[in-house]
Amino acid sequence: MERSDIKVQASGGGQFDCYVVTPDAAGKVPAVVLASAVHGVDGDIRGIADDFAALGYIAAAPDLFWRSLPGPLTRDDKRSAERSQPRLEKIKAGEADMADTLAAVRKLPQFNGRAAAMGFCYGGPYAILGPKRLGYDAGISCHGSQMLDYIGELEGLVCPVCIIWGDADHQAPAEVLAAYRGAAARMENLELHVFPGVQHGYMMPDNAKAFDRKTREFSMERALALLEGLRSGKTGRRKAG
Repeated sequence: MERSDIKVQASGGGQFDCYVVTPDAAGKVPAVVLASAVHGVDGDIRGIADDFAALGYIAAAPDLFWRSLPGPLTRDDKRSAERSQPRLEKIKAGEADMADTLAAVRKLPQFNGRAAAMGFCYGGPYAILGPKRLGYDAGISCHGSQMLDYIGELEGLVCPVCIIWGDADHQAPAEVLAAYRGAAARMENLELHVFPGVQHGYMMPDNAKAFDRKTREFSMERALALLEGLRSGKTGRRKAG
């Protein structure tokens, strides 16, 4: 696979960094665009991108914080709260970045024209916003935050979306889980998985307290199923659990 750090032209002016990994596989393949947690495109996000490319898919991870505090931050950096607030305003601004990243991916010769948005924590809402109005064909959220503010965006959405939390995640209290369980019960394209005892940040090995290898492996399995659906034309949907 080939790794590169590129500059993406922002539609509103300026440029932002994006980590892109392309696979060795021949032929056209789908892509996954990773919307990072507040720590940015750090070693964990790059590692996830590398994993997808090793399995035959294009992966891209844009710096969604380039307007304020660009680059990755360590987990104990006090500026992480600053770069993510006001949250709804920042997520709205990042919609353009996710669309511009997809436009850059479309220029890659290996791209088959279909892509999934995969969000982590802060980036979780893009799993819904991406397929709703940014040109993506599927979405997956892992330990997403602020998700109750975006449940209304599911209305009218027909693309497959997968939401995964642990029931010990402080970003997924009972009212959030109840709302998404209700949505998953009535929507064929939405799957929800909630794992007992799993905490916020389970995808990230650098978060030693929360990292859960089994749940991470399941999440990658579901993401790969969605990507395979974007390759084959099938949804790759699995019954929620």
